[in-house]
Amino acid sequence: MGSFLYTTLMLIALISSSAICFAFPGFSFGWGVGGSSGGGEGSFGGSGDEPFGGGQGYPGLFPEFYSLSCPQANDIVMSVLESAIAKDPRMAASLLRLHFHDCFVQGCDASVLLDDSAMFASEKNSGPNSNSIRGFEVIDEIKSKLEEACPETVSCADILALAARGSTVLSGGPNWELPLGRRDAMQASLNGANNNLPPPNSTIQNLITLFRRQGLDEVDLVSLSG
Repeated sequence: MGSFLYTTLMLIALISSSAICFAFPGFSFGWGVGGSSGGGEGSFGGSGDEPFGGGQGYPGLFPEFYSLSCPQANDIVMSVLESAIAKDPRMAASLLRLHFHDCFVQGCDASVLLDDSAMFASEKNSGPNSNSIRGFEVIDEIKSKLEEACPETVSCADILALAARGSTVLSGGPNWELPLGRRDAMQASLNGANNNLPPPNSTIQNLITLFRRQGLDEVDLVSLSG
């Protein structure tokens, strides 16, 4: 099961967003497969034309994205995670789930973190998320410490991805090379969250259908849902 979990997490890590970046204003990266519409079949991956790390193309994403601008980023993330998980061991699973619920809607763009505004309703209010997803305070603490060390550098989308990987590692799960450079969403999609995330009363067939939309199979479903 460990190898299947590894594959699933790698698929999540490689989703990209087409939203404009808050963390890197003015940058115009070529972006990977997927987009901000979410819900499309195969949005967890796909094939790009440009090389990435010597393998499949994910333009703009690479593990060394912060090697010059914020080389201590992962150390800061891990430090906060170690403290948070020591206080609440369930937090590790909650942070992985938070990343999963972010990625299923518009790609891994941190839209799940956005609160209600005059322009959109928060994904936090959706049926699958309301009174369910947690870990926001840990993400806030990571973001605060990263802003102190490297102002306006590390995106919230990458923080969620790093937190998901770090939580898995600290729980005794696998480590993996994580491509970075995701951009943060400027808007959330309440409809997307309601339509693409598994509701609490999902049947097994509904779960399978929702996961297949993302290019994931039944083994991935078990790995992420428990």
